[in-house]
Amino acid sequence: MIEERFYLAKERIGAVETETVLEPEFQAYFGKTAAFLGMICEEYEWIAAGGLRESTLEELQSRNHRLYEDILSENYENSYANPGVCAARLGEEYGKILCVLYGEMRSLIPLAYEKRLEEMVIRLELFLEIYGSFCCGREEESRLPEPGALQESIYWYVNDYARDAARKRLEDMLLPQEDFAGRIVEGDLSDCRYLYYFGEYVTENEIRTWQHLTSLPEETIKKMADTYTEGYRIGFEAGGKDLSKKKTVDIRYRLGFEPMIQKAIENFREMGLEPVIYRLASSLLYIKGVNPAGYFGAVANKQYDFDHKDDLALVLDKKLVQVRLEALKEGFEQYKEQAGVYGGPAVVETFGESPAELKEKPQALHLSKEQQRLSVEYRSSFGEIQNRYIRGEERSFTIIAFPTPEIGEDFPEIFDEVIRINTLDYQLYQQIQQKLIDTLDLGKYVIVKGMKGNKTNLRVMLHPLADEEKETNFENCVADVNIPVGEVFTSPVLSGTEGVLHVSRVYLNELEYLNLSVTIKDGMVMDYSCSNFESLKENRKYIKDNVLFHHESLPLGEFAIGTNTTAFVAARKYKIEDKLPILIAEKTGPHFALGDTCYSHAEDVRVFNPDGKEIIARDNECSLKRKEKDAGAYFNCHTDITIPYNELGEVSVVTREEQVIPIIEEGRFVLPGCEELNRPLEEL
Repeated sequence: MIEERFYLAKERIGAVETETVLEPEFQAYFGKTAAFLGMICEEYEWIAAGGLRESTLEELQSRNHRLYEDILSENYENSYANPGVCAARLGEEYGKILCVLYGEMRSLIPLAYEKRLEEMVIRLELFLEIYGSFCCGREEESRLPEPGALQESIYWYVNDYARDAARKRLEDMLLPQEDFAGRIVEGDLSDCRYLYYFGEYVTENEIRTWQHLTSLPEETIKKMADTYTEGYRIGFEAGGKDLSKKKTVDIRYRLGFEPMIQKAIENFREMGLEPVIYRLASSLLYIKGVNPAGYFGAVANKQYDFDHKDDLALVLDKKLVQVRLEALKEGFEQYKEQAGVYGGPAVVETFGESPAELKEKPQALHLSKEQQRLSVEYRSSFGEIQNRYIRGEERSFTIIAFPTPEIGEDFPEIFDEVIRINTLDYQLYQQIQQKLIDTLDLGKYVIVKGMKGNKTNLRVMLHPLADEEKETNFENCVADVNIPVGEVFTSPVLSGTEGVLHVSRVYLNELEYLNLSVTIKDGMVMDYSCSNFESLKENRKYIKDNVLFHHESLPLGEFAIGTNTTAFVAARKYKIEDKLPILIAEKTGPHFALGDTCYSHAEDVRVFNPDGKEIIARDNECSLKRKEKDAGAYFNCHTDITIPYNELGEVSVVTREEQVIPIIEEGRFVLPGCEELNRPLEEL
């Protein structure tokens, strides 16, 4: 039946390309979109017939390019994927709706490669339904269908298939036998043609990454994989969690790193874990999380992604949120056994891509205030539901990062330097960081001040220790869940924590912020600004959307001191400070996280440092609300903002007796026992 529907839809779409029943501007839109859908149908049949593995590299590259060429930057100003183009050609109301439709049709690409025919069919039928509305209006001598009716068609498409989408997403995440990508990763990686088997956009970046990894000695690949998988194992061990109860590990990475991932899978299997590797979601049928989940290829156009990030605003309402949450509950209940043995994500991040100058477009959809509230409510409820089945106190994670060739001509040298940074002597850092912690534990609060134009001036309150012999405020973080080594962190007391956090330039989740300033009072964000745009309103919206994630305020969930001066010096040496991922950047100075604490959903699990002391600073005044079953306990986001050493004037701890003990002065560690951390800085 599904095949019959597919071929009927394909035949009808083929006819749309040549029809002339609508006004020219609308016929042009539907003709162009139908041509794209016809290409997708042909691609599906070609894949189903075994075309992928029989093709030359040149043919694979040609096919890959044609799938994405319409949204590439050189073509985007003439594409119906561009909200500005749609509004100009089709009018503002119809332009928004049809631009969203076009974006949803692009979610067919991965479905064709995974041969998920039913999911393809429902999208093809949605297109034909919308086209049919225009044709019927024409026949009835009404110029155009009502925009509300078109919007309703898309609304019911999302509503009707939300349950199926939620179930499928859980199957991808929890069931190894559903692993489309895993079969490619564990296959023959000696020929770069395999990169095109995923259906993701592939550029020279992914090919050169693969070339570099295949050029490395086998022992180097093993060292990279071992660091990654050991970090995952140690995360369970350090958190007092039983890894033997887990059966799956969620591998997330960027294409090109398969040689390392293949070796990592062997390591995970020795731990008793089967991999699940699923694609980053891109469809109206999913509400995107704050952090991307899944594997992905090259980003064809960051402006396209930015323009379509709020497409769900077309249909999002309270009923739809409820439908999604009910679907999530049903899915988790169906797969509760598999959820119970899910170990958590093992993430390989990348960095080095050229930053994009993204522009806010008034023609693009944006969430209303009510929809922002619903989005926050959904994420909060999602977190609560997921934690019932995948308990935070029983799972763990790890994250490691590597550069991509786009970082510049020094890519091979930078890559080797990052391997060195990721494999630093954690025992040495553990000893030095313990000296820092012993001093910090004497404190009532910590003072952090900037210099050389950095306007930071913060007081960070610490939890009182009931038993200084057995308790500590700071976790001694070595190479486990956050690789590389190099930080001590705590969850501050919110009451009394106040001041201004400022950085002259920072990249957060691949977006650039200039002169980012955040005012804190009693541990909560009270005000914020940046200088990216000309108007204060635009700057505040940019921060609220992408740092606060539509919350009115967020708590200061983490305060940490980064100790990885080696990473800082390497970044300055190769002039890549602006390209470092937060994973490494947070180790290159003190950093502050807006959002949940590092112990979110696992605050009741006792955690100990290597010296045997229990870390008691796992809660703050917000997270404690969970004991009252208050939805305000969690915010489901955590964004680190780092002050680099060269902008750091002072970090001092103030004891309960008001004694001031300097830790860092003018970018150098001055606390006795930390001299080793200054050695890399001497190279500057």
